[in-house]
Amino acid sequence: MRKYGNIDEYIAACPKNIRATLEKLRHVIQQTAPDAQEKISYGLATFTFHGNLIHFGGYETHIGLYPGAAPVAEFQKELEPYETSKGTIRFPIDKPLPFDLIRKIVQSAMKRNLERKK
Repeated sequence: MRKYGNIDEYIAACPKNIRATLEKLRHVIQQTAPDAQEKISYGLATFTFHGNLIHFGGYETHIGLYPGAAPVAEFQKELEPYETSKGTIRFPIDKPLPFDLIRKIVQSAMKRNLERKK
């Protein structure tokens, strides 16, 4: 696994054709969770907010979003067009990302983390 110092380095190392989409995804997460911190964890771009909030990764065929199992289950119906598994969502790179849905997923993950904190 390649080591990255920060999310800028991570995005720069991703396939060129998806870098702008990853920057937009990063911006949407930043707007939705303005108090979240950025880091690299598990070799992925990661946002933390009272623990790991959400990870994302860029690949040749898809963009992976890793919010944990609860948000994937919560939004199962809305995620039907996408490939999912426990805690993972794969968005194909040839289609626009559903940013409104991603905002709701981030909000759900924030709520989960705040409840865990209590």
